[in-house]
Amino acid sequence: MFTGLIERIGRLEARGGGKLTVSVERPFDAPVKGESVSVNGVCLTLERFDERVLVFHTLDETLARTNLAELPIASRLNLERAMRADGRFGGHFVSGHVDSAAAVLEWRDVGSDRELRVALSAEGRGLVFEKGSVAVDGVSLTVVSVDDASFAVRLIPETLASTALADRAAGGGVNLEFDMLAKCVKEQLNFRLGGAAEGKMTIKQLRDSGWEDA
Repeated sequence: MFTGLIERIGRLEARGGGKLTVSVERPFDAPVKGESVSVNGVCLTLERFDERVLVFHTLDETLARTNLAELPIASRLNLERAMRADGRFGGHFVSGHVDSAAAVLEWRDVGSDRELRVALSAEGRGLVFEKGSVAVDGVSLTVVSVDDASFAVRLIPETLASTALADRAAGGGVNLEFDMLAKCVKEQLNFRLGGAAEGKMTIKQLRDSGWEDA
């Protein structure tokens, strides 16, 4: 379990053979083999490490459904270790299980903040709502507006400085995890009303179809 408060910015060093290698300028304190780390919002298991390099195993399913397969080598990544039971809880409950890939639509300035607008798939409708929480590439953010095709969040200067979200240009893909409590309510309603959960949008589908269909 994570909180969506980013602890480190890593850099993608290598990808292939089921492994993802990430470097960090500031090492984690006492990392543990086998622990869970959120990498751009994706919960991965730490297999090997030294002072400044972390190596994770990546399933084909993980790469198919997230932007970890699409980002160029040397891209910056958001990193967060799993939360401690006795730690201070900020952000919101984030599982590290990405629900959907989504396209960045635009950035714009709003006072001293930056507004990020992201495409919203059919799966996300009803799960993303004004003043609700959403994790974008692992970052806990508050929704400021939503319509049938997109939603917007605003990033304060501290968030821009301490995460890699500013690197995600319009047209690129980000990982979305919708609010866990909202998903539980939706699944229960689907079950009770006899509905079926909608399909999930993958990065490949996003790339092949364009954001208009996301």
